[in-house]
Amino acid sequence: MPSRPEDTAQTTLPHLLALKGSRKLIAVAGPPGSGKSSVSAALCSELRQAGRSAAVVPMDGFHLDNAILMQRGLLDRKGAPPSFDAAGFLHLVRRIAAGEDVIYPVFDRDRDIAIAGAAHLPSDTEFVLFEGNYLLLKDAPWSNLRPLWTQAIAIDTPREVLAHRLLQRWLDHGLPEAQAVARRDANDMPNADLVLANSLPADLTISN
Repeated sequence: MPSRPEDTAQTTLPHLLALKGSRKLIAVAGPPGSGKSSVSAALCSELRQAGRSAAVVPMDGFHLDNAILMQRGLLDRKGAPPSFDAAGFLHLVRRIAAGEDVIYPVFDRDRDIAIAGAAHLPSDTEFVLFEGNYLLLKDAPWSNLRPLWTQAIAIDTPREVLAHRLLQRWLDHGLPEAQAVARRDANDMPNADLVLANSLPADLTISN
């Protein structure tokens, strides 16, 4: 039986509570469909229940706008590494690592746009959980993130499970099955394969 995000979070919690420092930056990395968002939310909840301050900062707030993607011929590859403002995300992570109070963008999936200045991270937040596909990618500028993580967690999900979840994601968005399969196979699975084949080692690998 697959582990629930809540179960995964409970078994992972002791690793996080053992970390030192006033601010801990935790990367929760994995391919699309691996369950990063669910695991990050569950970890954040467990940390708060343990009496610690915690927040989740998703990488997806740094999606480039669709108009820019159209100009660059990348709209059909939205979600691939070039479709993000990687340098902007790296700058945010460095500010957070320095202990700053920050305002950051979030991604509205229903409207398919990033919203600037939509979230706030206070300077006294102890645990900051970052979730995203490319947090451990070997390629620059993404590779500059690795030294900033207090702990890097990789989510291990079988490729066939990813394929099923990604197809279901598009079906849930109302796409006919043929279109859902096409979008998964043309974009989502290549992105997943890139993460699986081209990521730096994590400190901790968990199954989901």
